[in-house]
Amino acid sequence: MFSLLHALSVLALLLAVWQGAKWFFGPPDFLLPGPSTVAGVMYHQFQYVGVNALITVQEMVLGLLAGSLLGMGVAIALAGFPVLDRYLMPVVVTTQTLPVFAIAPILVIWFGLGLGSKIVMAALIIFFPIASAFYDGLKQTPARWLDLGHSWGANRMQLFYHMRLPAALPPLMTGLKVAATIAPIGAVVGEWAGAAGGLGFVMLQANARTQMDVVFAALIVLAVCAWLLRFAVVKLSDRLIWWARHAHD
Repeated sequence: MFSLLHALSVLALLLAVWQGAKWFFGPPDFLLPGPSTVAGVMYHQFQYVGVNALITVQEMVLGLLAGSLLGMGVAIALAGFPVLDRYLMPVVVTTQTLPVFAIAPILVIWFGLGLGSKIVMAALIIFFPIASAFYDGLKQTPARWLDLGHSWGANRMQLFYHMRLPAALPPLMTGLKVAATIAPIGAVVGEWAGAAGGLGFVMLQANARTQMDVVFAALIVLAVCAWLLRFAVVKLSDRLIWWARHAHD
């Protein structure tokens, strides 16, 4: 309840600053539309914005799932086979040094204008913070836990499930929260490179027609979708961390 009230108070403050800037500076609507104008667009074009929002949400969620699985797989491979750290880690780092705007058009050519290229784009951005955080967590498993597991005769899989995974969950959840925050970037950048729908597509089309009210409406809806995705991930993270803390009680 407190979090909801805090979010609403921040929203009210932002709206007040926005409306105050509109009144004080008096810019035309094609430069800075007022909150009421944007609210009107969201009401009258609810179906248009909503349908495209669902496309972007699909890209965000599927990209987050794909990037999470890829990042976790890479982390497990690096932790389980240290020799891979020498060969695979440079490749992982290289994927993060390439500008996303340079990669996006290539992915559109390879995977088309549909969901595929946007999911891959989001996954490429998302997987690194998850892989990095999960790998660090797996490598930092307390030695006393592993010694205890060895004394009980636990095999490699049992050590991973009962010792390494619970120890690595808090860092993994931190990486997942970061990934949920940046998931919209991959989806929208992919849409800007080429798409037949989505909030990024809406913004591009509206910007070409100097419809700043539509651009602002799409940005607000995108922000709400991103916030809801992060909220869901935080709740999931709290549950999993609770399990990790009680796994050794």
